[in-house]
Amino acid sequence: MPNTLQDRFFTTCDAALRTLFVTPHAERACPTLPGEATALTDAEKVQSGALMRVNHVGEVCAQALYTAQAFATKNEVLRAHYIKASADETNHLAWTQQRLDELGARPSLLNPLWYGAAFGLGLLAGRLGDPISLGFVVETENQVEAHLESHLSLLPANDHASRAIVAQMKDDEVRHAVDAQKAGAVPLPPPVKSLMTAAAKVMTTVAHRI
Repeated sequence: MPNTLQDRFFTTCDAALRTLFVTPHAERACPTLPGEATALTDAEKVQSGALMRVNHVGEVCAQALYTAQAFATKNEVLRAHYIKASADETNHLAWTQQRLDELGARPSLLNPLWYGAAFGLGLLAGRLGDPISLGFVVETENQVEAHLESHLSLLPANDHASRAIVAQMKDDEVRHAVDAQKAGAVPLPPPVKSLMTAAAKVMTTVAHRI
């Protein structure tokens, strides 16, 4: 595991390039619902594509956040925690990319912007100290869980492929929040939570279309 500033810098740059410009590969099989075939109308494909594009953007941001926090922390144990969580999010990134391809939809054209913004937030959280950085993880994952829950109600009922992916992602995000809580997270102030909610709303609204 890289432990010098130079090593971490190059690892961080590599992670950014891989997230934005390389087709991600999952270490875990894409979730499915055996026996439940997905058959969608053109309109339903458009709807599912837009929702999965938003979820893909969320995974781009997750990569940026965890990479930035791993770079910022001086705690090697915590760095390993962030890297492990990032690996889980790489699975999500690959699954959502695969589903976008299947739906004939494209990722957000603004992914470099989303990545840069999320990286900046993760770096700021990391610089404020490990307990706050972990608190940022908890709040982020709680908001993502709620967002994914809403998508389970918005996806077409017969889009079993997308729904299986979203359901598994939701379970993983819950686990990430619990792990961060156990690692020493402190609650964020309500105004910070509100700002995070507002920023996420902007991202999801724009990514739904662009």
